[in-house]
Amino acid sequence: MGRLKTLDDWLSWQESLHASVIDLGLERIEIVYKKLFPNGVPFHVITVGGTNGKGSTIAFIDGVYSQSEYKVGRFTSPHLIDYNERFAIDGKLASDEMIINAFEKIEAIRGDVSLTYFEFSTLAALQLFAAADIDIAILEVGLGGRLDSVNVVDNDICVITNIAIDHTDYLGDTRELIGREKAGIMRTGKLCICGDENPPKSLVNYARKINALLEFINKPYAGKIGLEGEHQKHNAGVALGVIETLHSRFPVSSNLIESGFEKARVVARFQKMTVSGKQVILDVAHNSAAVEKLVNTLQTSDAKTVAIFSALADKNIDDMINLAKDTFTHWFLVPLDVERAIQIELLHGKFNASLTTTVCQDMSSAINNALALVDAERIVIFGSFHTITDATLILREN
Repeated sequence: MGRLKTLDDWLSWQESLHASVIDLGLERIEIVYKKLFPNGVPFHVITVGGTNGKGSTIAFIDGVYSQSEYKVGRFTSPHLIDYNERFAIDGKLASDEMIINAFEKIEAIRGDVSLTYFEFSTLAALQLFAAADIDIAILEVGLGGRLDSVNVVDNDICVITNIAIDHTDYLGDTRELIGREKAGIMRTGKLCICGDENPPKSLVNYARKINALLEFINKPYAGKIGLEGEHQKHNAGVALGVIETLHSRFPVSSNLIESGFEKARVVARFQKMTVSGKQVILDVAHNSAAVEKLVNTLQTSDAKTVAIFSALADKNIDDMINLAKDTFTHWFLVPLDVERAIQIELLHGKFNASLTTTVCQDMSSAINNALALVDAERIVIFGSFHTITDATLILREN
């Protein structure tokens, strides 16, 4: 390892450090975590897991506390454009210098423990939050729960937004199996707030087994929120449950809650912009449950809508297309330049002849073709984080 000067230097090196990109398990990270924090982290921890809605729920919680007298840190993944998006303190992204300082501290004590890219980012979040002397950390589970690196931290309260079918190669192919993995973030004697209206038995059984306190939130938030869609009111209800639970320790006024929820924003969750007089919506919906919520939100308008779509090969793409097929008058299909992407020919083959499709060379071509359609009033870009990243980079230039 030579001298690593820039954030890009560090990230390139981390990508080659461990043999595999995803390697679930806490054995490696726990060794380094205990060296960094022998007495545990010096702040209150909210761990947020679930299949969909994690980012939105975090945005609501963070939106309230970042306006309060308390100092709050937010760790989310993945990032769309800049790595710094993963870490925020009181709503402001961490600087390159703050992240590099955290990396240097980790590297100084890592020894011969091989860490994945995500394990490095988890430890970096904890280290830079400790250095900033925060009061509350909101940590998003990256994949699953039980074996995800975020689970190295004993939380004070956790959230499981919902359980749906996703990441089946790692978590199992039923809600019962996935529910057990998500349940792994629960702690004995600590509260878990769950937003799933029909929780798998495995989740409830695990809570009983370890004597975790499980509370279900089925009531949507009734006030104004900054995110569109009925499902977001449900996510806001879950966030409100967390804030109310922590009120005795971190009291906030009802005015602050209302303001925080109304100002909440999440990049690439039904994110709207206007391009060449047409409405463009970016949404990272990348599994069946998320696509269903996207479609329901789109159906509140009768605007003529076209799609720009691509997805990763390990997703249930057939189901995603079937759920959305009646929503779009035209599908523009785009290849993705990532290892897990579905080949464009295979993607095109999943559409039957009754659906109008155009295979595009790249994202720039897809956007230009969609904008050129005279009768298209609304363009929805969705299917994966990678799809949205490609689109964001091009739309930034317009």
